[in-house]
Amino acid sequence: MPRSFFSRDPRRVARELVGKLLIRQQGRKVLAGRIVEVEAYLGASDPAAHAASGITERNRVLFGPPGHAYVYFIYGNHFCLNVSCQPEDKAGCVLIRALEPLAGLAEMARARGLPATDGKVACEKLTSGPSRLSRAMGVTRARDNGKDMTTPRSGLWLADDGFRPRRIGRTPRIGIQKAAAEKLRYLIAGNEFVSG
Repeated sequence: MPRSFFSRDPRRVARELVGKLLIRQQGRKVLAGRIVEVEAYLGASDPAAHAASGITERNRVLFGPPGHAYVYFIYGNHFCLNVSCQPEDKAGCVLIRALEPLAGLAEMARARGLPATDGKVACEKLTSGPSRLSRAMGVTRARDNGKDMTTPRSGLWLADDGFRPRRIGRTPRIGIQKAAAEKLRYLIAGNEFVSG
């Protein structure tokens, strides 16, 4: 996907990112999932955004060029994957909340410590939620923070296969205290892989 896609308001990027693919290449192994749920974070004007307090060593990626991975650690044991938005020096991002797993399911299950099965229940649990999808896709801050998600050369990228969701729902974001009523969560309505 071109960098220009990400150099826009996070609300537009978030809505249009729903239905795209997140792909991880590990040697010859390819893990892929369709993005079914995201949340937009608007930068300095958004009290729930990491960029609201200004530029820090932790959030520096958000102020850099658009289309880069911003990975943060939460609750002492979970990583969350975001992609930076807006032109350089103007922060914003989209949190990728859930995927519909498409390729590399056995590898994802192994990474999550789940039985490597094609069963529906295991598949639903695989990448439903930001920490689950990060674990399944092998996303960590040390490995992925700052990676260019516009190119396969990074090993972690976003792609468009032409799929278009029939209906995109919009709700308040989940699990935040500040600006909690803002309807900045976008999802494929009725998709079974959307998080709770």
